[in-house]
Amino acid sequence: MVNLAGFDLNLLRVLDALMRERSTVRASERLGLSQPAVSAALGRLRHALGDPLFVRQGQGMVPTSFALGLEAPLRQALEGLELLLRGPGSFDPHVSRFDFRLSASDYFGLMLMPALVRRMAEQAPGVRLQLVDLVPDNYVEPLDRHAVDLALIPESAFPAWVDSMPLFQAEFVTIARVGHPALGLLRPTDSLPLDLLCALDHVLCSPEGHFSGMGDAALARLGLSRRVAVSVPFFETVINIVASSDLIALVPRTLAQAHAMRGAITHHPLTAALPMARPMICMIWHRRMTGDPAHRWMRAQIAEILQQG
Repeated sequence: MVNLAGFDLNLLRVLDALMRERSTVRASERLGLSQPAVSAALGRLRHALGDPLFVRQGQGMVPTSFALGLEAPLRQALEGLELLLRGPGSFDPHVSRFDFRLSASDYFGLMLMPALVRRMAEQAPGVRLQLVDLVPDNYVEPLDRHAVDLALIPESAFPAWVDSMPLFQAEFVTIARVGHPALGLLRPTDSLPLDLLCALDHVLCSPEGHFSGMGDAALARLGLSRRVAVSVPFFETVINIVASSDLIALVPRTLAQAHAMRGAITHHPLTAALPMARPMICMIWHRRMTGDPAHRWMRAQIAEILQQG
């Protein structure tokens, strides 16, 4: 049993950094210490806890089963202590310095990030923002690993450790290039007839690389189908392909409107005969961060921007 009276609690920060980074070099960079200092701390941890904690594997370090058992409770304890020491009214965005990592599709690179960057420059100049791609087929797991602070995804059944906030319902429209030969005299306010929608080849945005999405499910309910000729992970790529080809696509209305202003694409509402889902877009985060003042402030900024748009 470890005697806390003689144990250096700073070693726990080193252990947490090593569990996150699996490398003494990267852990030293995270902590602002030298690599020899981290290696020395690891030696003291091994002695105090009576376990090797990590073993070498290739260029990295693999935690022992004992270390893995410590990872979650240690991180929770350190975060709880940090929150306790901050105090209830200690957060001031104008002087605070922290990094915030957001996981979302590139749709939010256009619809959120410019406004959020401007707001940070005015209200929180010490904050650094990072928008990262969603992890295919597993959008929530990076929250648990501390890889991201918050994600923006369609509403679904989330694990019990996830907190969420609904933001807006995404409405989809059809986009095509200006002068598309099959669209004839259709006006922007006109919907594509279902037979034309199904006859034309589509490009689909799918971070997972799938060839089907919500549009296919909606068509299937009517006994119809379309051909997805191209699947790409980014909406920006969808727009560029549509603007330079005869493929069409179903994309969020706000994104289509923003790009239509540049004159390369047109957008058309979906026909009422197509019961296309309007997914609720949610902001999700790990429940351990719900009460964190900085996290709570950032959630409020993101929600205000997206709900205004």
